[in-house]
Amino acid sequence: MKMIKGLLYFIAGLFVLLCIFIVVCAFRPDLSKRVSGFLYPEEDHAMTAEINADPPETEPDSYTVKEPGLEERSSNGQQDNGEGAQEAEPAEEKQGMDEGIASDYVAPDRSRIVMPKEVAGRNGYQQIEEEQEQVDDAAAREIQNRLDTGNTGDGLEFDPLYYPYYAMLNEKGQHLYRQIYANAGELYPAFAPVETVTAGELKNIFAAVYNDHPELFWMETAYAGKFIRNGVCVEIDLKFNRTAQDIQNAQALFDENAGQILSAAQNFAGDYEKEKFVHDALIGKTSYQLGAEMNQSAYSTLVNGQTVCAGYARAFQYLMQQLGVPCYYCTGYAGENHAWNIILLDDGYYNVDTTWDDTGEGTYDYFNKTDADYADSHLRQDMSVYLPSCDGQAYRGLEPESSSLRSLEEAGMTEEQVITDMPGYYADCYEQIVQNGAGSYTFYNVIEGEDLFLAWYRDYQTEHYRQAYMRDAMTQIGASSCEMTLEAEELQDGRYLISHRISVR
Repeated sequence: MKMIKGLLYFIAGLFVLLCIFIVVCAFRPDLSKRVSGFLYPEEDHAMTAEINADPPETEPDSYTVKEPGLEERSSNGQQDNGEGAQEAEPAEEKQGMDEGIASDYVAPDRSRIVMPKEVAGRNGYQQIEEEQEQVDDAAAREIQNRLDTGNTGDGLEFDPLYYPYYAMLNEKGQHLYRQIYANAGELYPAFAPVETVTAGELKNIFAAVYNDHPELFWMETAYAGKFIRNGVCVEIDLKFNRTAQDIQNAQALFDENAGQILSAAQNFAGDYEKEKFVHDALIGKTSYQLGAEMNQSAYSTLVNGQTVCAGYARAFQYLMQQLGVPCYYCTGYAGENHAWNIILLDDGYYNVDTTWDDTGEGTYDYFNKTDADYADSHLRQDMSVYLPSCDGQAYRGLEPESSSLRSLEEAGMTEEQVITDMPGYYADCYEQIVQNGAGSYTFYNVIEGEDLFLAWYRDYQTEHYRQAYMRDAMTQIGASSCEMTLEAEELQDGRYLISHRISVR
């Protein structure tokens, strides 16, 4: 009986203690969280709820890619039925995109891509690089308390005709795009994202901003993000180059140099004429330098005059945008990572590669070409595959392409050495033999024009050259025999280099 009575007292005591604990928890919610964390250490829903005002019940949505001018398509390739984009199954974060998205662009076989020897090494494009850091709950809370969203970009609008990468994103992606653009413009480097976003999504959204806006020349091609355990981003950190340290002077230099080209280009009435002028102006003022400073930016081209393919392409994009001509930054593979442009003229889109045209005195070998023209040398990659296909014809091939023929200077000759008639040719041959005398050697001269070349050819076929100069030259140097082999090389501008390998005894 005493044992039963003791047990009842013990139960009554536990009940009183439990009631006291419940009352305490009502006034101290943090204590109940600690107890919950002790009892259920694997669950972190309360932490997620603190960090995200409206946390997703499932994995964060993958974002949608839309092609400019086409119907919206979801990231798993399904067409929107008018009720919103289809939800894609969560995929591995392969750059935040699904490869099944339809596009008019037909990618050539990568194995066919060959870099022409005359432009070998003229690349240098750097892909977007992201730094990912996972933070624990305590660090996430500290970030939440420390960071704001900066400028959200609300109210900004971007015309898909001029900003196609913006048009590739769904509503959530566009919201983050506007935030990144606005904060980059204000040199605001660290901020909390305005939307729930994962690493794969963020990389494509950042790339969209970077690809659309060459005027943000102070932005690097890299950024950093901090993420909690479920992959959600809690902090975005932009990186800027040295121009951000004195942005006012840098902007003034950029505007001054760009303005010189733009003011001259405005004198042309048509978009094609403006495009050709800008193409030629950039080639005239820029040299390709792999180690050039800030070589992924338009600043390296317009201000420094030294850059790589990315700098050429972003400067061309910026200038054509300023002239009101839609022009896009296109990236991919051309034997190595490479960047070029896509431009819209009256009848359609064209490819333009100012980097590869900047050889010698400048060419038009890669100017206003179709995708078929580029099929053996350029392959689009990443988000650039969703840019419009290039099949314009009206402005294709209007400018002469470079010849494989050597120039007079490349042949080691000068304008003063060019011969325009046969008597002049005979006199030059006689003089060179007399000066060199007996022995084995080679001498050269250049004749101009197809008619003169045909006359030269006939004189050697009929051996008229013997009485024209050879006999007198041999008599002059006292030679008794002569053997000669002739070679003719066609040069640029209708000229011919004549090589005489001669042995005089």
